[in-house]
Parts: sequence; structure tokens; C-alpha cells
Amino acid sequence: MISVVIPLKNEERNVPLLAAKLTIALTALNRPYEVLFINDGSTDGTKDRLHELCAADPHLKAIHFRRNHGQTAAMQAGFHHASGAIIVAMDGDLQNDPADIGKVVAKLDEGYDLVSGWRKDRQDAPIKRNFLSRVANGLISRTTGVHLHDYGCSLKAYRREILDGVHLYGEMHRFIPVYAFWNGARIAEVPVLHHARIHGVSKYGLERVIKVILDLGVVLFLHRFSQKPIYIFGLCGLGSWAVSAIASVAAVLYKILGEKTFIQTPLPLIAVTTFLLGGMCFLLGLLAELSIRTYHESQDKPTYLIAARDNLDRLKRRSTDHPPA
Repeated sequence: MISVVIPLKNEERNVPLLAAKLTIALTALNRPYEVLFINDGSTDGTKDRLHELCAADPHLKAIHFRRNHGQTAAMQAGFHHASGAIIVAMDGDLQNDPADIGKVVAKLDEGYDLVSGWRKDRQDAPIKRNFLSRVANGLISRTTGVHLHDYGCSLKAYRREILDGVHLYGEMHRFIPVYAFWNGARIAEVPVLHHARIHGVSKYGLERVIKVILDLGVVLFLHRFSQKPIYIFGLCGLGSWAVSAIASVAAVLYKILGEKTFIQTPLPLIAVTTFLLGGMCFLLGLLAELSIRTYHESQDKPTYLIAARDNLDRLKRRSTDHPPA
């Protein structure tokens, strides 16, 4: 089955036409399907339109948030409630074309785990949207090593196992290809259509660029140091202690050679402050190590991923019985 997940916010005028186009495109695939609309706290008539559409077509389903939680939370809800082996995500503003669902699913059937759409001829504001998007895409590609033209395109197809265990926060939905690639997924990108918005207004602003940069820092940190946070905290601690040592030596030399007392330079204060800061970094690293072990062991979360098993029906647990005395 194919599950199509579509976050919506104040798309009352777009929903009926979107549902009609989805029905045509998905029926043409001759495969079982469902469409999950996630009403992200709309304040217009989107909820009423969805009630009407779902009552008329059992393939259409809807989840209504009590308030606005953002696109990432809406996608997470859709992924959680989807029942298909293939999950397709797309926007609900009619800028993504439902006819392209068949294209990304066909590419997925070639053996890929994730297929991302590329809005090659994007119909958005040249500076406010297109230019900033290219800058963000280049930054993400260079820092993560996962080279895609269009991370911001919501039209993507996933195999369900790629999304199992994925928990999204902030604006993290755009980084799913990065998570998937780091976990061994095969990723492809295909050009898709992109239409100018007809009804409604864009929910994206310049502040999203700042959010993307901050979320990128979180993604890189979790990838490199999530299982050994002492490495990053310890490195910061060693750096602080190095600064403290240099400041201490410089303060002594100033006193001996420059005939300046300790209170005449800020070096002693710098030495003490950076020494204490280094100690705090090491303590934070140790606390983070304890938290990581609690996270994995209390929830029985493995520190590895298994792609397949031969002659094993299930993952065997290590015995916790004590040996006889």
C-alpha cells in the first residue's frame, strides 16, 4: 500500500482540488493507497472541507491537531499513522503536483530506499525563496556529505523501514535524507514539477533559514557525538585548559619581565575563568555519557542497525542470569 502524507494549514480553497488530483494520480497506479491529511491547527474552513472529503471517499483520512504544531510535527503524525509499506510526503498547497507521485514511487521500485523530489524549475520568489534555498541546500550538502539539489522539496518517497524509529523535532523533516544516508539507505533524486501558488499565502519566511542552520548543527552533533558526547565536551575542556595554561604563563612572564603585577593585567582572571570552564565541560561530558547509557539501556535501544539476518528468526537477547556459585 502507498500512504500519502500531506500537512495542511489554512488550505481551505486548495483541499478539494488537491483531493481530486490525488484520486486521479493514485488510481492510475493500480495499487492500494490511502491519503492522510494532517490539519495543523487551521483557523479557516480546512477542517470542514476535510470532513466532507473523508466522508465521501474512504481512501481519504484526516488527523486534526488542536493547535498549530508545525510542519515537522504534522509529518511525524502522518508517518506514525500511515499503514503503507511506501510513504509519500508532499505539500498541500498544490505547488507539488500529485502526478509526480508515480514518478518517485517508480524510482523507489528500482531498489532505492528514499527518493527525493527536485524542483528544478521552481516557481517561487527569486531572492526570498529560491536564492536562500540554494544557499541552504549547498550548506547542507557540503557539511553532511549527502548531495541533493533540493532538501526543501516536501515531495519524497520513503520505504517504511527507513522511517521506523525516526523522531522529528523542530524543522528536522528536511534532514530525513541525511539520517537515512548515514544509516545506510540508498537515495535517489528526480526532477518534479513545481507550480506557482494559486490560493492562500506561503507559511515560510526568512526566519526559516536561521532555523535550518541551527537544526543542521544539531544534526551534525547527534551524528558525530550522540554515543560519545565526552569527545566534544572533553575537547572543549582541553581547549579551555590550554588557554588557562597560556594565560598563566603569560601572567608570570609579565610580572618577571614586564614588572607588572597580577592585578595590572586581565591574564590571571582569564586563567582562572578558563580553568573552571574546562572543568565544567568535563563534568557536563560525564553527565552526558551517563544520560546516553541510560537512554540506550533503559529502553533496550541497540547502538547498531541490522540490515538483514541469515538463519536467525529473531534477535536473541543476552542472558542476564547469574552463573551458579
